Amino acid sequence: MNLRGKLLLAQAPLALALLLLGVLGVNTLGRLGRAGQDILADNYRSVLAMQRSLEHLERMDGAALFIVAGERRRGQEQAEAQLQPLEAELEVQERNLTESGEGEATRRLRETWTRYRTGYEAFLALDSPERVRQAYFESLAPAFLAAREATQDILVLNQDAMVRKSDALRRQSRRVNTLMVTAVVVALVGGLLASASLTQRALRPVSVLSQAVRRLGQGDLATRAVVEGRDEISQLAQDFNAMAEALQRYRRSSLGELLQAQSASQAAIDSLPDPVAVFGLEGSVLNVNRAAEEVLRLSLEVGGGALGQVAPEVRAVLERVRVHVLGGKGPYLPRGYEEAVRVEGPEGDRWLLPRGSPVYGEGGGVVGATVLLQDVTRLRRFDELKNDLVATVAHEFRTPLTSLRMAIHLCLEEVAGPITEKQADLLSAAREDCERLQGIVDDLLDLSRLQAGRLVLEVREVSTEEVLELALAPHRGAADERGVRLASEHEPELERVEADPERLQLVLSNLVANAVRHTSHGGEVVVRARRDGERVRFEVADTGEGISPEHQQRVFEKFYRVPGGTTGGAGLGLSIAQEIVQAHGGEMGLSSQPGIGSTFWFTLPRVEVPRPS
Repeated sequence: MNLRGKLLLAQAPLALALLLLGVLGVNTLGRLGRAGQDILADNYRSVLAMQRSLEHLERMDGAALFIVAGERRRGQEQAEAQLQPLEAELEVQERNLTESGEGEATRRLRETWTRYRTGYEAFLALDSPERVRQAYFESLAPAFLAAREATQDILVLNQDAMVRKSDALRRQSRRVNTLMVTAVVVALVGGLLASASLTQRALRPVSVLSQAVRRLGQGDLATRAVVEGRDEISQLAQDFNAMAEALQRYRRSSLGELLQAQSASQAAIDSLPDPVAVFGLEGSVLNVNRAAEEVLRLSLEVGGGALGQVAPEVRAVLERVRVHVLGGKGPYLPRGYEEAVRVEGPEGDRWLLPRGSPVYGEGGGVVGATVLLQDVTRLRRFDELKNDLVATVAHEFRTPLTSLRMAIHLCLEEVAGPITEKQADLLSAAREDCERLQGIVDDLLDLSRLQAGRLVLEVREVSTEEVLELALAPHRGAADERGVRLASEHEPELERVEADPERLQLVLSNLVANAVRHTSHGGEVVVRARRDGERVRFEVADTGEGISPEHQQRVFEKFYRVPGGTTGGAGLGLSIAQEIVQAHGGEMGLSSQPGIGSTFWFTLPRVEVPRPS
């Protein structure tokens, strides 16, 4: 029997053991999967229905508060919009009774809901504001609390059931794990012992050849493998000896050393998982790695037209980085994930973030540029998930926050009864915090729309002088209180810019508010507009406390606030302002010196005004 037959026979016990393990694993995993589906089928539907029912009940109660506050039409519309969905969720629950006691709890929920709905209809029929308030606090509010409590009882019952089933599934999983581990150990030990005894005889000469290969890999080209016999192993040993002899002769030549260094360099580049391209001074592609060939379809075989095979978006990114590096501007570092370029592939779209570094010659000059496209697909997706989560949470805050603001307003207006002076102070402070929280929610939603590209800009010609004046007007009162002087400057011939006036006003107002907040008594805040080539440069300069250099690169990040600075918002204003400016096609930055002041600037397209003949 030849070597191939011996090896196949030696692997037969191990293959049989793997087959048995596979059958056992498929059976046990199928049982675990069916147990998990039972949990979802029995309880998750009821949990989801009760959560939605709670939300509809809260909105109906909010609608009742609108009616109490005098906004009857708005309250009736909101209440009518909740009736049908709430009834549908109750029917879902009534059809999904799977736990002990769930039927009785569901009947109690139906009774409390019927009482609440009957009371709600009677509440809607009242005309007198005094009777409306009396009916809400005496009958409708207790009925609402009873319905909500019954809903929460069913929700807790199903959640507890899910926990119990999950614990049972976990215990079953541990038992299955123990069984699988025991089976794996037994199968592996038996299969390995049988295979080892069969392969030891057939592969004993392989150890001799293996030692020779290891010594050759360590650089000992004089090593030889001495194997007797006429089978495949002995033939392989003879071929190995011939190869070692040829390598020894090749190593003695200088050409071999040069090719060895080049091969090591190419192997190092090919080992990188991200696409890499090396450009010469004239823009020609000098070298690429294997990832660039596979992902970008960039090949050196086509000569000077190598970039012609690349997608236009990727080609534009490569050219931009190459020009930046070869222009003597140093390494190219991306500003954020927004510079990532999308590349289509067989496994789906990938996002690549460009980076560039110069290649220096012997004289110290730049002789080329290396461009690396880092794969940030997972990081970008995580960033998108984070932004979606923030937007969803901010959106969900709106409804309860609106109800909270309305309740505080009604209490301050003494609709629910007289309050003391101390209570009025506390409620006023609570209302101010609610308004601040509402501003944060609005900022989060604006930022999510900007990042998702859903914000539509209404760009038109805007008067520069009017923009500057409107930016200063809302802050003159605060500036007078702090003893800060406000001023505006603009070039006479600079009359108009192209922008969305509302968004431009938001950017300037944010910058002016920050400048006033961080400028002490006797300081000055100046808003300027001047030409900057084909663009208009807006500046907001102050004589305040300034920003340290280590914080200047991070002030435009979301939720970032300079440590030890004056308290303000949530750290979203500058991030939103930068997103708006970039949506206009402009840039934004700052220059600051601690103790002297700061200047925030951004650019917008300029409108050419024809001169009279």
